[in-house]
Amino acid sequence: MDIREETMLSEEIIAINIKKFRKKSKMTLQNLADQSGLTKSYLSKIERKKQTPSFAALNRLAMVLGVDTTVLLTDNKDQLEDLRISFTKKSERKVIKPLDRLSHGDLYGYQYEALAFDKPGKNMEPIILSPNFEGNAIFQHEGEEFILVLEGEHEFNYDGEKYVMEEGDCVYFDAAVPHSGRSLGKRKAKVLIVMYNYKRL
Repeated sequence: MDIREETMLSEEIIAINIKKFRKKSKMTLQNLADQSGLTKSYLSKIERKKQTPSFAALNRLAMVLGVDTTVLLTDNKDQLEDLRISFTKKSERKVIKPLDRLSHGDLYGYQYEALAFDKPGKNMEPIILSPNFEGNAIFQHEGEEFILVLEGEHEFNYDGEKYVMEEGDCVYFDAAVPHSGRSLGKRKAKVLIVMYNYKRL
């Protein structure tokens, strides 16, 4: 299975799981929107497979629905066990890309790789992200976050301050403060992000 096939499968799985757990919780789209801070129209597009959610949005939805983010990324046929250790080969990472028709100008149209996706119940969510050049999306959520630049140049905006980050630079911050980021230069940067959420404990 190539990356594009895996990506489309992941988008379908995410849409099915969000709708399934929303209905299981007896929540309407408006209820989910109110509790997650996301718009009803945005959630509707996700469930209809017309929008790829950012990992931050996915993490927020998982919290509201009372499940681990891993569960929303996993096919129901896959049996997740409470593993003591999760070892993932590079070729086994779960890649999520924005839909082609939304890849230009979509507010949350990031490509990211979910790491340790087969480990449920974890308090940290590690991903590899390729930020857009526009950097329009502003994020704000519970917990703490760590970012390490793996490749390229990345502009990190935090509470009105801008930080230019190069390969090897890192930042650790309170994620409840508004923050955003974007790639600089001629090619997209690649960053490792680890999100920690207090509510998981």
